[in-house]
Amino acid sequence: MGTDDQPARPVLRGLHRASALFVALFVLLHMTNHLAGLRGQDTHIAFMAEARQFYRQPFVEVVLVCLILWQVGSGLVMLVRGWAGRKGAVAWLQAATGAYLAFFLVNHVGAVIAGRTVLSLDTDFRFAAAGFLAPPWHWFFAPYYFLGVLALFVHVGCAAYWGFLASRPVLGATLLGGFAGVGALFATLIVLALSGVLYPVAIPSHYLATYGQ
Repeated sequence: MGTDDQPARPVLRGLHRASALFVALFVLLHMTNHLAGLRGQDTHIAFMAEARQFYRQPFVEVVLVCLILWQVGSGLVMLVRGWAGRKGAVAWLQAATGAYLAFFLVNHVGAVIAGRTVLSLDTDFRFAAAGFLAPPWHWFFAPYYFLGVLALFVHVGCAAYWGFLASRPVLGATLLGGFAGVGALFATLIVLALSGVLYPVAIPSHYLATYGQ
């Protein structure tokens, strides 16, 4: 890129961070849903039913999908533009987690939309857990979900690291490690719950039928 591109980079980065704040509200709600779901399948479904009264509003849902697509697109642009100048383990960790998040979000949102519109399924806990209980698909979904959640926490941790690097580098490094540790624990619990390890999981046959079961 030439020098004319330089002023646009901070603007793109600022817009990426701004949209991330709005997307984070939904992600926080979604993560809270999974935390509540550690008590059982019915609790997860009941919590989601209440939360959907907000984010399933047509306007909110359209804005949310647009923000997610912007988040993915702007992140990939920054990833490509900064490839040659990226240095250090944290910089590459941020790039790697960002790339995986882009892959995860596009697939996750696409699967939910297809599940609702094409398959006419309620995309709740049963929709997510079906893949874990339909061999051999669990070999894909277990690492897919685990890495998705872990990448989210580590990516946020990287942002915290850069935010404190100049003023309090030890705090920044501690936050990165803390986010990574919490992310790994949370990802493990989600995978165990969806796999039916933490409590019995009942999946209707029409959900399993989408995997040829």
